[in-house]
Amino acid sequence: MKNRVITISREFGSGGRTVGKMVAQKLGIPCYDAELIQKISEESGYAKDFIEEESEPNAGWFTQVFADRSMGMTQQDVIWSIQCRVIKELAAQGPCVIVGRCADYVLRDEADCLTVFIHASMEKRAERIVKEYGEREEKPERRLKEKDKRRAAYHRFYTDMKWGRANNYQICLDSGALGLEKCADIIAQLY
Repeated sequence: MKNRVITISREFGSGGRTVGKMVAQKLGIPCYDAELIQKISEESGYAKDFIEEESEPNAGWFTQVFADRSMGMTQQDVIWSIQCRVIKELAAQGPCVIVGRCADYVLRDEADCLTVFIHASMEKRAERIVKEYGEREEKPERRLKEKDKRRAAYHRFYTDMKWGRANNYQICLDSGALGLEKCADIIAQLY
């Protein structure tokens, strides 16, 4: 039998990472987020900061990737390959929660997945990143849009699926309306 795994995709500032940790704690299973980046870093030899940067492309990312592909696998492709392997290995070890990294796609045929997408209104997310991350209060919406655009582009590039689209997940929760604790409770109950 395949292990039961919860994958959490999320909009920036929605609290998806926190929800994932809360769910894992409630269920007594591991949660992989920063730990996943660390494992990818160790296996690839790339610095953690580089892994984080390359997983959310900047404006010139697509041009660079396509140009680099004429020579074979790009750095991004190598990281993607290692990331997929690490995610599959973690899921094979036992039940867990995996936050981000296209884990919903990577594990689609590898584990018994509960795929979750956490979102919230722009207002609630802006409020949260100002409070939680010390983001300036002037224009947090710009940063939210930038991060979401980068996540969507990365997800689309490697999965050919539209990030955040409800029919790509089993459950979508509005953390701004429900609150982080309630989201975690709902996910834990569905587990």
